[in-house]
Amino acid sequence: MSIASTHGESRIVRVASGQGFWGDWLEAPRRQVEGGPVDYLMLDYLAEVTMSILQKQKARDPQMGYARDFVGAMESVLPAVADRGVRVIANAGGVNPPACAAAIRQLAERHGVVGKVKVGVVTGDDLLPRLDELIAHGHSLANMDTGEPLSLVRERVLAANAYIGSVPIVEALAKGANVVITGRSTDTALTMAPLRYEFGWRADDWDRLAAGIVAGHIIECGAQCSGGNCLIDWQNIPDLANVGYPIVEGRSDGTFVIAKHPNTGGRISVPSVTEQLVYEMGDPRSYITPDVIADFTTIQLEQAGDDRVRVFGIKGRPPTDKLKVSIAYQAGYKAVGTLVYAWPDALAKAELADRVLRARLERLGLQFDHILTEFLGASATHGRLAGPAPDLPEVQLRIGVRGNDRASVERFTREIAPLVLNGPPSVTGFAGGRPKVEEIVAYWPALVDKTVVKTSVEVLA
Repeated sequence: MSIASTHGESRIVRVASGQGFWGDWLEAPRRQVEGGPVDYLMLDYLAEVTMSILQKQKARDPQMGYARDFVGAMESVLPAVADRGVRVIANAGGVNPPACAAAIRQLAERHGVVGKVKVGVVTGDDLLPRLDELIAHGHSLANMDTGEPLSLVRERVLAANAYIGSVPIVEALAKGANVVITGRSTDTALTMAPLRYEFGWRADDWDRLAAGIVAGHIIECGAQCSGGNCLIDWQNIPDLANVGYPIVEGRSDGTFVIAKHPNTGGRISVPSVTEQLVYEMGDPRSYITPDVIADFTTIQLEQAGDDRVRVFGIKGRPPTDKLKVSIAYQAGYKAVGTLVYAWPDALAKAELADRVLRARLERLGLQFDHILTEFLGASATHGRLAGPAPDLPEVQLRIGVRGNDRASVERFTREIAPLVLNGPPSVTGFAGGRPKVEEIVAYWPALVDKTVVKTSVEVLA
């Protein structure tokens, strides 16, 4: 039973964003459920590189592979879930949704509310165990950027997950789950699913489904649409230390308002929402999801009061017959080191240090695919667009190498510290000590036929 406000055409379902990525503000989930009425709490944890990190964790420990911060977030909102009927939807399951669900069950048992917490588990997005089978049956999983078949890097693949849509989440809600845990669902599905479920939108109700996707896109990055990371008038965003995370107030006709709790900082305005809309948008006419294609050129925004933006007019059309697959693979090794040079002639000293280091690496015959140098404080952000640099008070030389030969990368890490005494003068900081060799995880985007991805939903009573 929903705790959504009122009934009929004026009925409002409130979906609150509590996390925009794994590592977001730990206080946000609790603040969202305690700050005012909400029906659903949406927590988005996953990014492309996150899946490979989680897959490595699972390989070391079969009980890992999920976003462990989610357990703490759930503990902070457990009273709202158990006693007030707030429902939680999260993709915190990563590559191991069952283990994540088991952790939440244990949490509920410790707090004596196990009978009030029904966990829905959505699986089926993880294609890693099926890659060889899929390739053998003609699914090349070609790289969307280069067209190369996945077979070229198959032995180095670390994770492969299809982006699933709202359908299995809706199924879990219909089965009575008040906590739904998924693996690699789309970020937007976490918001669209509860709206679709509550209002009973049909599978071919393209405009309403597109509205749900746009709502999800606006709040998927947390406070990024309510004043955080906001470019327009950023100097005057009020009380960012107390920033309010966004809430979708959805209606059955597909219109909705973006709002936040009263007495919180930040700002929700047409400019702040617009900035988020163009974030990771791609073709504005074709924002493709598993459920629907949303046309962002049809979105209408209007200020509907202080910290309230009304969104309406959204059009959608049928989705494609493909699902996007996020694949991560091992692509060699890297190391990055830094040195800070002081005035006078800080940039000239850093540039000389770069030339000296590169000459020494060349004489050693080390094997690198790429060497990259940046001069922080002078040109690292804007490169040539920065123009001539003034006589800066300090410049940080940052130099990195990458390659498949780990021994070469390891030797590079030993060549930076000597510059403190045998290179240009005025080094003021050997930041972080000797660099560490890190494994490079590369991204391989691909498409696969929807027919080969079968999701499964289980509700743990």
